[in-house]
Amino acid sequence: MNRENDLRRSVERGDPVFGASAATFSPAAVETFGALGLDFVWLDFEHAGPSPYDSTVFEDLTRAAEAADIELFVRLPSGDPPLVRKVLDAGVRTVLIPRVETAAEVREAVAAARFAVDGEPADRGIGVGRGSTWGADFADHAAREDAETFVGVMIENETAVENLDEILDVSGLGFAFLGPADLSVSVGHPMQKDHPEVEALVERAETAIAASDVSLAGIHNDPDAIREAVDDGYRIVRMGGELSAARQVLSDRLDAIDR
Repeated sequence: MNRENDLRRSVERGDPVFGASAATFSPAAVETFGALGLDFVWLDFEHAGPSPYDSTVFEDLTRAAEAADIELFVRLPSGDPPLVRKVLDAGVRTVLIPRVETAAEVREAVAAARFAVDGEPADRGIGVGRGSTWGADFADHAAREDAETFVGVMIENETAVENLDEILDVSGLGFAFLGPADLSVSVGHPMQKDHPEVEALVERAETAIAASDVSLAGIHNDPDAIREAVDDGYRIVRMGGELSAARQVLSDRLDAIDR
């Protein structure tokens, strides 16, 4: 099993990484994205897919990721510590915690993902799963896992932005992913991402994250917007997915044949 989280290494060097969502949760999509040269596959277990509490779900997905040299980027339904530990023990290394509002919530999720934080024992335990080759490889397991696990949080409501400085100070937090769509909902302007109130929240969050030791992440689909985001300090960029790409390509082809 590949032990290194190349996505974390790239981001910590300051290099941007790019990925796309696999809404089908298909190992074939994971392999295809890897063959394209993407850095990560976004798997959204908050809004869709099978239960992440069933660790067998990740067996074929992690194998496909290793075969294609790409990282799984797993958005969990919550920061529930037992769920965080279970998913990591299944071999996932990059997890995204949604809908956080306070530093205390982030601190709890980070502690569940790590064996130690700042030299002090944290809340992850030794588990027999794919992450430890089913218990066959416990030598340096704790230190190795802490070196590779990458934990991020979604910043997607007004309360999180208000508490952002405290959130960004949580030791062990690797990245913060902005969610303008849910930010728009939280201030009463659903899907009006260009509303001045929403834009002000996004700009405020971008400025705070870019000035911290936490990496800035977000969604940008247009190539010009992606380049601008990277210039503005984004280090993790999700750009589309397999279903949206298929919809666009096939729609264009249908239009081209005047069906």
